[in-house]
Amino acid sequence: MDGASILARYDAEVRADPPAVAGVTRAWTDGVLRTTGAYNFITWWQFPSAAAAAIVAREAAFFRGLGGEVEWKVYSHDRPPGLETLLSEAGFIADEAETFLVFDLEESSLEADPPSGIDIRQVTDAAGLADHVSAASSAFAEYWSRADIAASLEDPALRLYVAYADGTPIGASRLEAQPGCAFAGLWGGGVAPAWRGRGVYRAMVAARAKLAARSGHRFLTVDARETSRPILERLGFTPLGTIRGWILNKHHSGDGRQGRETG
Repeated sequence: MDGASILARYDAEVRADPPAVAGVTRAWTDGVLRTTGAYNFITWWQFPSAAAAAIVAREAAFFRGLGGEVEWKVYSHDRPPGLETLLSEAGFIADEAETFLVFDLEESSLEADPPSGIDIRQVTDAAGLADHVSAASSAFAEYWSRADIAASLEDPALRLYVAYADGTPIGASRLEAQPGCAFAGLWGGGVAPAWRGRGVYRAMVAARAKLAARSGHRFLTVDARETSRPILERLGFTPLGTIRGWILNKHHSGDGRQGRETG
């Protein structure tokens, strides 16, 4: 796997040219691509080192003026050098470091059968949506808004999944797969604590991988916490670097759309 080429392609296709999403606006402002609205986010920028301090201070002031929080997401291959130091000085708080992993669906298949008694289903109706919210809330020990997730169902690139144990929802995950993009992202994968370590998470990864492959996507990507990274590497994912979110509001708890994988 040519990691440098894949990262460059990911930057161009996903970070620098993200798809339209209901409820948010994307706009370039003097070297920074801002996402504002339902959630505030910075994941791409192009400015020289000499301008970095002023631009970081400007963005901090702008988002404080909005009255909400913002996440500035920095990958280990990003430039300019010293950006994270400037973010810290401007009041951004470092979130947990994660690993960026990639799986090439053209090089190999990803197989992991559900354990006995476990059924992985794609959400197709209101009942499935309620089960997804219930499972996600249990997996992540925080309240997930059904209204927010229901609005996301209008996005044709989004697919939600629920893992059931004898009819009880015990795991949730989603696939974000924009048509025409080489990359499909695995997000929000989690399993209720009592069901971890039994292969449920692996089965949810495999279910999403099959749909991504059928839809013509070449790569699967994951922003993985340490709880899921070893599982994903055993499945064949390759780590290509690290990621750290920098949060302007220290009380940030994550938004539904950007939820991480925590197998």
